Amino acid sequence: MVVCGLACWRCRWLLPLLLGLAIIMGIIALAGRGWLESESDPYVQQASLWESCTRGEEDLNWSCVSLMDYGWGRAAAATYLVGFVILVICFALAVIAFSIEILRFNFVRGIGGLLFVVAAFQIIGLVIYPVKFTEEIPLMGDNMFSWAYGFGWASTVVVIGCAFFFCCLPNWEDEVLGNIKPTYYYSSPERAPYLN
Repeated sequence: MVVCGLACWRCRWLLPLLLGLAIIMGIIALAGRGWLESESDPYVQQASLWESCTRGEEDLNWSCVSLMDYGWGRAAAATYLVGFVILVICFALAVIAFSIEILRFNFVRGIGGLLFVVAAFQIIGLVIYPVKFTEEIPLMGDNMFSWAYGFGWASTVVVIGCAFFFCCLPNWEDEVLGNIKPTYYYSSPERAPYLN
């Protein structure tokens, strides 16, 4: 006997959990100083979303310049930050939506639409930053976009995946709510004479 059914109701917290993971990665990206770093020794340059720091090869002290003095720096920070704030709002809405016994699936689809907006804002910020940084900030030595910048992209990829799932979830409303009885497939001896 084979049982065909979807056990999504028990897994309903997976999507809010993924959004929480995207928030954690977004916090790391916003707070991290590793958006751009020197690739090899001597480590003379590092940058975050907010500032760029350099030092001489023999100097131990970093001298930092705020990227908020540049229009593109404010634009990159603002777009990524707006996306992050909308992501936190979507997380709260998802927790509320999945806490209610009777899910409102149009509400869930709206969260998916908002997550696409989050992804658009984050992508804009993540593209503006390296393009304008390499054009307007003098780079010293060999540099690479590093771990904090990678966390920004990881957060964006998770958001895009969650957006698709939130938009497609209403298509399986009955399965998620348990309104469909499982279908049992079996064969009886009368219908399968070849089993004798």
